[in-house]
Amino acid sequence: MKLFFIWPNIGTMMTGDRFDDKARMEPLGFAVLAGLTPKHHQISFFDDRIDRIPFDGNPDLVLISIEIFTARRGYQIADEFRKNHVKVILGGIHTCLMPEEASQYADSIFIGDAEQGWREVLKDLENNQLKEKYQFTPGIAHPGIFPDKSIFKNKKYLPFSLTQFSRGCPHSCSYCAVTAYFERKIYIRKIEDVVNEINFYKKKLWFFVDDNIISNLQEARQLFKALIPLKIKWVGQCSIDLAEDDELLDLLAKSGCIGLVIGFETIYNESLKDLNKGPNLNIAGKYPVLIKKIHQAGVHIWAAFTLGHDFETRQSIADTLHFALKQNFAFAAFNILMPYPKTPLYDKLTLENRHLFDGKWWLAEDYHFNQAAFIPKNLEPGELTRLCREMKVKWSSPVSIFRRFFANLNFKTIGHSLFLLRMLFLFKTEALKKNFLMLGYFNSKPKQ
Repeated sequence: MKLFFIWPNIGTMMTGDRFDDKARMEPLGFAVLAGLTPKHHQISFFDDRIDRIPFDGNPDLVLISIEIFTARRGYQIADEFRKNHVKVILGGIHTCLMPEEASQYADSIFIGDAEQGWREVLKDLENNQLKEKYQFTPGIAHPGIFPDKSIFKNKKYLPFSLTQFSRGCPHSCSYCAVTAYFERKIYIRKIEDVVNEINFYKKKLWFFVDDNIISNLQEARQLFKALIPLKIKWVGQCSIDLAEDDELLDLLAKSGCIGLVIGFETIYNESLKDLNKGPNLNIAGKYPVLIKKIHQAGVHIWAAFTLGHDFETRQSIADTLHFALKQNFAFAAFNILMPYPKTPLYDKLTLENRHLFDGKWWLAEDYHFNQAAFIPKNLEPGELTRLCREMKVKWSSPVSIFRRFFANLNFKTIGHSLFLLRMLFLFKTEALKKNFLMLGYFNSKPKQ
């Protein structure tokens, strides 16, 4: 069977140009699917951020993985193939959370993790008995299977090889789609499988895509110990309470971790309580001490903040920027709080009649990236959007970039320092560029 795997772009710039994401990374999920697919099938992978999609390619099945920001474009791609009588199956976390919506744009939908049922889909396809819906429970990341990354050949991604140790998160943050999908359950992969995969690919720079790599503290300790002799460098995502455990932080640093994405969300306890941000509650006042410990361990921080909480004001936004600059984070993201469907936040805004774009901003033609999609309590939606943009501009100023570069400079290797500087300017460009990004394409052939 001839299979097309497609990773949709977010959309189109206001100029009509296709969004060219220079900070793109390989979509790990498709490599897992390729590893699960028997060799007698012919796989073609198309990354819509890079490739032209051959709508006249006449595949037997098109699989499109949908996230909320790529939903509109993903549905457009599905429509084009279905016009040519090509079968389309949709998967991804947005399909899992919004199956009724996704089913309108597909012949079949896949709910759950690919490891549980992808081969069943292929068997049904071969027998011309593709079901309208496949539903499986979440599970451990590709047990006993190496992702087939040959599908990424000749595609330009950041020099990180992606892997996964755990899925899910034990916390119940009100805005989080991960919690909505995994229901606070955690699925841990065998450490031996992770080590074997790293040894197999012989790459020295890795990105763990776990939602929170310390979600199981005991298993995380064992993982870090197992990584130490591999002498790799890696980046991951975790919660700030990592720094309250000195032994865990020491093991993480020794294992080769050079950077962490950490969700701070806000510097105010009342907002953290409103968001039910479990690992941050009651320790916001200790942020500077915990941050210093992580920096002293030689680990860069990518700080993630969300703006627009119910206690948010112009002053609190200004204070957040001042805090981020003072802490000398290597990187930081300032994004407006987004109401993801099936989350407590979304339900709360529905009850309070505060949604904009009829509650489906991800499908709205006039929505642009990082625009307020709800009515804040203390600000106008347009004002919140403007203040967020202004924060990004100030954070990304040349003075800010070079000050953060020297504050995070690692004198051990020139190569590391040059890589850091390159990433600082790259992410500055990408963050500012996204302010002018519309979801989906507005013509069949966007400008290149």
